[in-house]
Amino acid sequence: MILKELNILNYKNLREATMSFSEKLNCFVGLNGQGKTNILDAIYYLSFTKSAYNAIDSQNIHHDEEMALVQGKYVDGEAEEVISCGLKRGVKKQFRRGKKDYKRLLDHIGLIPLVMVSPQDSELVVEGSDERRRFIDGVISQYNKAYLEHLTQYNALLKQRNALLKQYENASLDTLPTALFEVLELQMVQHAEPIYRERVRFVEQFTPYFQEVYRAISGAKEEVSLNYVSQLHERDLADAFARTRTRDILIGWTSQGVHKDELEMKLGDYPLKRVGSQGQQKSFLLAMKLGQALYLSQVHAVNKKPILLLDDIFDKLDSERVERIVQLVVSQQFGQIFITDTDRQHLTELLAAHSDSAKVFNVENGEVALEMPV
Repeated sequence: MILKELNILNYKNLREATMSFSEKLNCFVGLNGQGKTNILDAIYYLSFTKSAYNAIDSQNIHHDEEMALVQGKYVDGEAEEVISCGLKRGVKKQFRRGKKDYKRLLDHIGLIPLVMVSPQDSELVVEGSDERRRFIDGVISQYNKAYLEHLTQYNALLKQRNALLKQYENASLDTLPTALFEVLELQMVQHAEPIYRERVRFVEQFTPYFQEVYRAISGAKEEVSLNYVSQLHERDLADAFARTRTRDILIGWTSQGVHKDELEMKLGDYPLKRVGSQGQQKSFLLAMKLGQALYLSQVHAVNKKPILLLDDIFDKLDSERVERIVQLVVSQQFGQIFITDTDRQHLTELLAAHSDSAKVFNVENGEVALEMPV
């Protein structure tokens, strides 16, 4: 899937911009705060129907305007797709494929596979298990619509159960609506089991891609691994719900289920968070994201290499690792690439490898200008 053209109107600080892209390498150069990341975020929006950075749609509209528009023209083999999104304050966003509005935004996920690498990825290491589950769910949802349906339904039921727990926080045990709890929990189990099985399968299949990329980045100097931890490894979830119901009422939330799963990240035999240097953590995260791109290329149909967004990826990396990353991303393993940097020197080798087709855009104060061909 190739993004041929992007049109932006009033998206964040980008007043108006029209860009035509290279099929392989596109670079955005400029100082911090000028709008480079906002361009990548607009591309991300067209894949996931939301911003990577701000979940409140109205806050993605330029602060002086009432509406914003993002439109992309894609080529998939010989087929052409036009995807657009209109945002207006106080009105539900309008997301459209061709001339037809989506009835459900979930139906769009997976049409345009995409992987974004950004400074925010550090949250995968430093934050709680929510971030690592979100990573797993984000990858699987791009190729498995049934998984996304199960996940959506499970989260809705979890919200209902938590609300019910709080409702009966001060009630005596003999007044609890046991039958209502059991109905909710049975439905949760029906969605949790396929979520669990698909996560197990994903981690097993994904790990070799991740390790391959990490070896390439590190020069095979270190061993890394991923370990999926779930309560469902060793217990029946329906029994666990029933057994912990009284305690859950006391604490006010559901303590059992796939929403408590964890993805352990290890450097050698130890947790990455505890022993990894800044450079090793950055390499680990890059390997997770680039490995995701390679994995999605395999599970998607032919010509479905994900679009790769690389936002400020060279910070905290030594020159040897930067060189290996550059060599890796320009290889034929990866599809179309969009990359930002404040320093054009970092892009020299990338541009040299694709001087016949690369495009460089200068971004300043929300204005985008194409450089002369490199």
